[in-house]
Amino acid sequence: MISVQHELPVLYSFRRCPYAMRARMAISYSGLSVALREVVLREMPAALLQCSPKGTVPVLVLPDGQVLEESRDIIDWALAQHDPDLWRPVTPVQRAELLSLLNENDGSFKQALDRYKYAERHPEHPAAHYRALGERFLDRLECQLTRDDWLSGVRMGVADVAIFPFVRQFSLVDADGFRQAPYPHLQEWLERLLHSALFAGVMQKYPPWREGDPVTVFP
Repeated sequence: MISVQHELPVLYSFRRCPYAMRARMAISYSGLSVALREVVLREMPAALLQCSPKGTVPVLVLPDGQVLEESRDIIDWALAQHDPDLWRPVTPVQRAELLSLLNENDGSFKQALDRYKYAERHPEHPAAHYRALGERFLDRLECQLTRDDWLSGVRMGVADVAIFPFVRQFSLVDADGFRQAPYPHLQEWLERLLHSALFAGVMQKYPPWREGDPVTVFP
């Protein structure tokens, strides 16, 4: 049994990191197992830095030595192994729409989110300015969710899982303000994901990994 576990892919993760969160959700959904190594961001383990000097999470080390250093690559890897509910877009149009959403989420929205969350570090503008920049993307999501229950269409898919952790983070900066904002469809979408078994399953707490620790199989 131990030898099988050591052949598992190794996932370096941090529970609250939105990038790591979406990678864990994709892995859990796919039914795969990995050896989870929870890290402390201010004390990155040497084993992680050796395989990925950039020092961020998530990082997935495959049994053949290949290293996936981006959460979107980890999502693609997991769904390529098993995609039971057909999360991946099929048509060129669907793929282009997904790429557009993810690029905006990971680009301008993430930048606005970071400045909104840590406005004291960016005193050039008040927090309200950064919030307004982020709301441009929320407006796009709200519009899309007026047509379908999910960002991916009629069922949950890659767009939902990849974007959800960042919208969640945005909503927590000013929870009362977010609840009062004119995003009824986005708020309902967020609540569905927050209360999903998938999200609950990936938010279990683990102690920080140390060299020599027993293998922690996730999920």
